[in-house]
Amino acid sequence: MALHPAIQPSSRDDAHRDTGRGTGRNVVPLRSATLSTQIIAQVREALFEKQLKPGDFLGTEKEMAARFGVSRIVARDALRTLEAQGIVDIKVGAGGGARIAQGNARRFAEALAVQLDLTGVTVGEIMDAQRAVEGLAAELAALHATPADHARLRELLADAARKIDDLDAYTRSSREFHLAVAEASQNRVLVVQLISLQHVSWPAHNRSLTPAVARRILEVHTELTELIEMRDAAGARALMDGHVTMIRARRVAEARAKGKPEPEHDHDCC
Repeated sequence: MALHPAIQPSSRDDAHRDTGRGTGRNVVPLRSATLSTQIIAQVREALFEKQLKPGDFLGTEKEMAARFGVSRIVARDALRTLEAQGIVDIKVGAGGGARIAQGNARRFAEALAVQLDLTGVTVGEIMDAQRAVEGLAAELAALHATPADHARLRELLADAARKIDDLDAYTRSSREFHLAVAEASQNRVLVVQLISLQHVSWPAHNRSLTPAVARRILEVHTELTELIEMRDAAGARALMDGHVTMIRARRVAEARAKGKPEPEHDHDCC
């Protein structure tokens, strides 16, 4: 099977120069200590420039090595990295080789959350981002939610009502409700962003939650669902913004109680 045109071998003359135009078609022979990273960069560039699409065949390890003038060890390292990044799927054996993968952004949501946590972002920073994502998600949900989305939100409201005396289960149900609102927006980017943020911000055991607060949250979620069903985009966004602002204040207060530093401008109460 031939290599994909976006990574076809260049002519002998072109192989010794780099156009500098970012096309990825004319490649300098790889001799530096970053051989595999240069292969990865060219494949990524071709992908972002829409020269490659899901299902396109890149080649076998042997073909990739010949294409770039490197050893099979270097080609193997590049392909493994591309696979780890979710860019290619690799099939071994007869008829095998590397193909551009089908997208699955959720696969990396947790990995992004881990990196955010390792970076040391504050609770306030996470909640500010969550406020931005969820406010827009609620607005778009009011505009684009399907009857199935409406039914899903109602189902989660009923689920939360049943679990209001089991605060851990109620916390999980509330998390699912917020995610369902994002899914109702029909914007996959917002959904993945929220999943990543929830990994960092949403507690598995919310010790500060009381039955009274849980009932108030359920009231807000019910009102938000009604606004989404009414197609009131501005109202849904405003309500979600106020709701997440309240959550932010509680999360920041909890972080300070645990001795985690937060910026002075954060509010102590809602």
